[in-house]
Amino acid sequence: MKGTSGKTATVRSAPPSGRFQAFDLLATLVAVVRTDGCVIFANAALEDALGTSRRTIEGSRFPECFTEPHILQNALTSARSNEFAALRYDAWLKRANSDLVPVHVVLAQTDHPSEFVIELLPLEQQAKQDREERLIDQAQANKELIRNLAHEIKNPLGGIRGAAQLLQMEIQSRELTEYTQVIIHEADRLQTLVDRLLAPHRRPHVVGDVNIHEVCERVRSLILAEFPRGLRLIRDYDTSIPEFRGDREQLIQALLNVAHNACQALSEHIAVDSAELTLRTRIARQVTFGKQRYRLALELHVVDNGPGVPDSIKDRIFYPLVSGREGGSGLGLTLAQTFVQQHHGLIECDSVPGRTDFKLLIPLP
Repeated sequence: MKGTSGKTATVRSAPPSGRFQAFDLLATLVAVVRTDGCVIFANAALEDALGTSRRTIEGSRFPECFTEPHILQNALTSARSNEFAALRYDAWLKRANSDLVPVHVVLAQTDHPSEFVIELLPLEQQAKQDREERLIDQAQANKELIRNLAHEIKNPLGGIRGAAQLLQMEIQSRELTEYTQVIIHEADRLQTLVDRLLAPHRRPHVVGDVNIHEVCERVRSLILAEFPRGLRLIRDYDTSIPEFRGDREQLIQALLNVAHNACQALSEHIAVDSAELTLRTRIARQVTFGKQRYRLALELHVVDNGPGVPDSIKDRIFYPLVSGREGGSGLGLTLAQTFVQQHHGLIECDSVPGRTDFKLLIPLP
């Protein structure tokens, strides 16, 4: 069946009954085949990936869905002889529209000696999951590092400031007084930095009903107040997104940090009246992030048309004190990631010159 875009639309068959039905709940592609390669079950994810119906897949020879069918057929033959318990390899899966999809194939035997489960993990999806796990581990390490470092700095900082104040009271020279004032000023500046580092861990998590579009509108008004000219701020909302439980102020701060960071990157575009910033909300269904699968999740995109994140810091933008802007504190994105993770979500970034997309993912009930 053809849609208006010319792409083939998948006509999904009725869901199966019986012992394989649970495979339809998985995001990965699953087929159950006999030793001869004939498909006896294909899950819904495999239907979507191949671009054809379950009814068409079942009964066909699954090795023919790959560019090198003999590899899978030889594996099935070897598995029947109990030469291995499970087999893994990389392959190219053929779609109905002739596209090729790189996948990681996992072949394992079921309780029935003539049946095998074949699980296909799209390599792009696997890379995405690995990246998300790194982000989560990185944010946890950042949180511990920041908290410990801030406490270590805070104690001696008070002593330095107090000693400088006492010294200033004793000395008579105006020139020396200026030096003590520098010490006090810099101690205060460091104290402010430490307070910002500790802020997410001090403030209690205040949970209530959150309308994400009220959050977006608050941030939009703050951004436009700071950048009244040269910036076009586009709203692209899915108004069907339900309210959810969360900390409204934390989410406002997280979104504001990301949006403000984008506006600073757009400074040259703002100067020539060509800057664009888009706030886009969408619902994602059956998504997996942070090693957890969710039926529904909020996708909040902050997209700008700036120069993109420098390659030198792309992998470190959520690290504390890492900034691509001269004079930047390098804390905005770190704190934003912390706030979003306190809502069991995470922030991802996809950036090329001319388009940077920060995506805030938050699970919905």
